[in-house]
Amino acid sequence: MPYRRTENVDRRLAARREAIVEAARALAAEGGMAAVQIAPVAARAGIAAGTVYRYFPSKTDLVAAVMAGVSERDLAAVRAAADRAPGPLSALAAAVTTFAARALQRRRLAWAAIAEPVDAEIDAIRLAYRQALADELERRLAACVRAGHLAEQDVRLSAAALVGALIEGLLGPLAPDAPTNTGAARTAVQALTLFALRAVGIVDARARGLVVQSAMPEPDEA
Repeated sequence: MPYRRTENVDRRLAARREAIVEAARALAAEGGMAAVQIAPVAARAGIAAGTVYRYFPSKTDLVAAVMAGVSERDLAAVRAAADRAPGPLSALAAAVTTFAARALQRRRLAWAAIAEPVDAEIDAIRLAYRQALADELERRLAACVRAGHLAEQDVRLSAAALVGALIEGLLGPLAPDAPTNTGAARTAVQALTLFALRAVGIVDARARGLVVQSAMPEPDEA
């Protein structure tokens, strides 16, 4: 009879794979994608380097798994915050606030996953992250336009521009220094959210009200 893995074996293999990805994610958060090397990841996970290779034949495979995990968590949080909002405009504000807050809370990891200079192969993989964020913002913008809250516009172009503003304003080389406390972080997130809402055509008084209503996620939710 052919060998069939048991459920316990499958769970153990899945847990080990997750431990490897989590070790790589922790290293990326500390030193960027350049820090994600097989030997340090193995040491961080408490396993042999050969075991890592059994799950991830190359560094590119491992980095891709890290980026997929970061993207899934961020986008799930953005969608959840927007879905809880009472209306399309509030949903758009919540989406921007949530992404911005999470990026600031884990700025080094966000930079590594989204904008850090890397080789072409890895950059092609993480383009999916930026595209997924743009798609989510496009969906929220389209809902605002359909509801008559925003003027007709090219929502795909607007969403792409917002992604650029978020990345450059939070993480890029032109971004201000990282906030040193929760109050400063909140102020930075609110300022960027206000900019985003104004940019797509929400009048200032209403934009300010939406920013006040948008709640930043708690640090342990990021």
